[in-house]
Amino acid sequence: MRGGWKPLLRRSVVCATVPSTFQGLRRVRFRSAYFGVFFAALALAGCGGRPTGVLQPSNAAAPGATKVDILVATTRSADGAKPGEMFGGERARGIAFADIAVSIPPDSARKVGEVQWPQSLPGNPATDFVTLKADRIDGTAAEKLFNAEIAKLPRRHVLVFVHGYNTRFEEAVYRFAQIVHDAQAEVAPVLFTWPSRGKLLAYTYDRESANYSRDALEAVLQGLAKNPRVAEISILAHSMGNVVTLEALRQMAIRDKAIASKIKDVMLAAPDVDFDVFRRQVAQMGEKRPNFTLFVSQDDEALSISSKVWGGQARLGMIDPNAEPYRSDLENARFNVVDLTQVKSSDGLKHGKFAQSPLVVQAIGRRLATGQALNDGQAGFGEKLGQVASGAVSTVGKAAGLVISAPVAIIDGRTRDGLGDQIEGLGGQAGATFRAAAGQASVEQ
Repeated sequence: MRGGWKPLLRRSVVCATVPSTFQGLRRVRFRSAYFGVFFAALALAGCGGRPTGVLQPSNAAAPGATKVDILVATTRSADGAKPGEMFGGERARGIAFADIAVSIPPDSARKVGEVQWPQSLPGNPATDFVTLKADRIDGTAAEKLFNAEIAKLPRRHVLVFVHGYNTRFEEAVYRFAQIVHDAQAEVAPVLFTWPSRGKLLAYTYDRESANYSRDALEAVLQGLAKNPRVAEISILAHSMGNVVTLEALRQMAIRDKAIASKIKDVMLAAPDVDFDVFRRQVAQMGEKRPNFTLFVSQDDEALSISSKVWGGQARLGMIDPNAEPYRSDLENARFNVVDLTQVKSSDGLKHGKFAQSPLVVQAIGRRLATGQALNDGQAGFGEKLGQVASGAVSTVGKAAGLVISAPVAIIDGRTRDGLGDQIEGLGGQAGATFRAAAGQASVEQ
C-alpha cells in the first residue's frame, strides 16, 4: 500500500499503528422531568434481558446457515471488557480493529429483519446467530484482510454502517450482520462502532461519544477512499450514528473542499439530529455531495422522546417531508426521501424500521447497497412499496400504501407517474387528494 504506516493517534500513549488505508486520525444534564419519559421508553422497549457475551467463538455449524464476515473499526476501549464482549462503552484514545464472522441461521428458521439472539451460550447455529470468529487485530492485519475481501467483489463496493444510541458492541455487530445478510448486497462490510454505553439513561454520554468519534470516522472514510482497490463507498447510519456521520462528512468537505468522490451514497435512517443543525451541515458540505437518502417515520417513539429532551426541536428522522419548511429544504438539497410511517416492523419503538421491516431491509437495503438509484427499473421504487403495503382489498388499505409511495415521489418520477393508476382506484375526493400530492411532489434530479 502506498503511503507507509503512521500512528493513528499520539497522546501520552501510542494506541495503534495502522497502514495508509486507515491513517490520518487527528486528536480529538438531563432535567429530572425527562427521566419519566425515558422510563416510558423502557416500558415500550420491553423488559426482557439483553444477551451478553455472545462474541465467544463457536465451532458449531448447521446446514443452510450463512456466514457474514465483518471488518470492525472502533473508538471503544477494550479495557474491562468481559469475555465475549471484546469492547465496552468507554472511549479509547485511538482506533482499534476486529475481524468478526457471524453465522446466521437458515432462512427457514428465521424471520427476515430480526436478529435471532441465542437464549443460552453457545448458541445453536440452526436457530440462532452464532459467532464463528472474533479476533482483535492491528491496523496492518486490518488492511490486509480488507484488501483480500474487496478483491473478491466485481464492483469493489464498501458498505460502512454506523449504529445509533444505546447500542453495545455485540449488538452493533449482530445488527449489521443481519442487515448485510437480509439486504443480499455484494459489498465489503465495514462496521464503525463508537463508544455507546448501551444504557438507556446514558443518552448524554452517548451524544458526547458520537462527537468524540467524528474524527475517527472521517479518517476511516478517507483511508477507504484513498485505497486504489476501492471503487465505491456507501454509508448507512442509524439514529445517533447520523451525528457522527454528518459531522465526519462536513469536516471532510471543509478540509478537502469536497467529500471524497468514491462516497456515492449516504443513507440516513431515523436520524436523531436537529433539523436546523442538519440544514447547516449540508450547506457546509458544498454542492458536490453524494446521493443522500433520508428514511423518516412520523410515529418514531424514540425520536419523539429525543425531541422532548432537546426542548421540542424537530428531529430529522420524524419530520413530515411533505410539510414546510422541510419539503422545500429537502428539495433544494436534492435529498431522496422515503417515508416509512405506515410500514410495520417488529420494533416497538418504531425506530429501527430500516432494518427490522422485511420489506424495507430487502427492497431498500438491497437496491441502495448495490449502488442502484431508487428510481431504476421499470417501476418506481415507491410504487413497489405502495403495491406491497396496499395489498388489503379495502380502500383504507390502498390509501395506506399510497401514504408510503407519495413521499418517495418527491424524487422518483416513475413513482409519481405510476401513482395515477392506484389513485384512480380510490375514486372521489380521496383520489383527488392523493393526485394533488403526487403532482406537487416533482423535483428534478
